[in-house]
Amino acid sequence: MRLTTKGRYAVTAMLDLAYHSHKKPVTLTDIAARQTISLSYLEQLFARLRRANMVKGIRGPGGGYTLSGLAVDINIADIIAAVDEPIHATKCGGESNCQKNQACLTHDLWMGLSDQIRDYLQGITIAQLLEKHHVQEVAKRQDQEAQRVIEIHRSAELAHNLNDLL
Repeated sequence: MRLTTKGRYAVTAMLDLAYHSHKKPVTLTDIAARQTISLSYLEQLFARLRRANMVKGIRGPGGGYTLSGLAVDINIADIIAAVDEPIHATKCGGESNCQKNQACLTHDLWMGLSDQIRDYLQGITIAQLLEKHHVQEVAKRQDQEAQRVIEIHRSAELAHNLNDLL
């Protein structure tokens, strides 16, 4: 199985959202800055996540996104499926047409692996990931780094405005 950036970024963005949205809705701009994911790519992912009823958008000032449900009810396999990322270790995508429109010699082996991976990912929720000490440490570090970038941009903007006045 090869998990593409679509699946990895969706899981990362959902974890970031769950971590930060307990206080207020989270903007995609903030997620993009913390996770170094393109804003336009996040918009595409969140459109799919919204259609899958995993997130809800809140409009207006102070708006952004929140989880549609509880983090304990959202498993990793569902996030990956929501962005149309298949969980298959087979060449045929589970269709049994890997060799001349029939199953290949190792089809059952790779289907078993796919099932194991899917079961593993279904058994892990966003809430379980949030409980991990390492995840919390990384999220705090990312918040600090994002805050430094914001301060640098503010300082540069202030210097630019001062130059315009002089």
